[in-house]
Amino acid sequence: MNCLIVQPIHEAGLARLRAAGITPVACPDARMATVARMLPGMTAAITRDAGFSAEAFAAADGLRVVAVHGSGHDAVDKAAATEKGVLVANAPGLNARSVAELAVGLAVAASRGIAAGDAAERAGAPGFRYSRSFGELFGKTALIVGWGRIGRMTGEMLVRGFGMQVLVWSPRAPETGGFARPATLAEGLAAADLVSLHTPMSPATRHMIDARSLAGMKPGAVLVNTARAGLVDEEALAAALEEGRIAGAGLDVYSDAAPAGRLGRAPGAIFTPHLGATTEEALIRVALASAEHVITALAGGIPETALNAAALAGQGSLGG
Repeated sequence: MNCLIVQPIHEAGLARLRAAGITPVACPDARMATVARMLPGMTAAITRDAGFSAEAFAAADGLRVVAVHGSGHDAVDKAAATEKGVLVANAPGLNARSVAELAVGLAVAASRGIAAGDAAERAGAPGFRYSRSFGELFGKTALIVGWGRIGRMTGEMLVRGFGMQVLVWSPRAPETGGFARPATLAEGLAAADLVSLHTPMSPATRHMIDARSLAGMKPGAVLVNTARAGLVDEEALAAALEEGRIAGAGLDVYSDAAPAGRLGRAPGAIFTPHLGATTEEALIRVALASAEHVITALAGGIPETALNAAALAGQGSLGG
């Protein structure tokens, strides 16, 4: 049995596959045309943010499972997977601490001008510390948008580490750990010194942070996004930074063109190259979980995090 590794994963996951008698096969690159070319003869695949397209599923001849390395599975065409009889499972929550720590780091960096200060020092430009005002996080208010595992950990870190008051905007969350819920998102944005995004991407959340939202934020507030690029209207964010309506934005997710475009030139914008889940600890946990999903599925089982098991059972593609 062979497992196509669409994008590199930690050696711990590869070793687990080999120990189970499954041969990992590295894909030369993550383009879906390349994936499709490599799929004949593969019984499983592990993918990361490259996803898995309908084109790729169509090229599969014996594929039984696609494991998503992480929680986000928007880029996997689950309808095509189901039509092809392929089980899809993800690995949610295992990178939550790493993402939450980065969110807190970006909040500190944006509040204190760390990235711009570093650039000024390297350029030999004096006087940066007098060029703008900087703020502490301690005792201020944070709005956590999305109360999944990452949002919850971020909120708890901000309370314990910085004594912040935490508000939670997550209409479908059954509880918020005792933290207050604003009546509306706009109310939360108006009260927050820090807004940290942790909500999934959907038609309802696309551009939830737009020109109107940014205009309603507290002057001098900081925005952090470690969730999905589409949650933020980047042109509106660039304008808000240029006009000084908010103090900074720490972004681990954004459109490909953003760093070299208007947003990249805006004062206070910080970019990290999707580093949220890339700690050694998280990479090991997620790689091992992804390998276990493959092993379980190829042994005839159903991983606990299977995304389309019910649909496959409904069309008779799963036993039991």
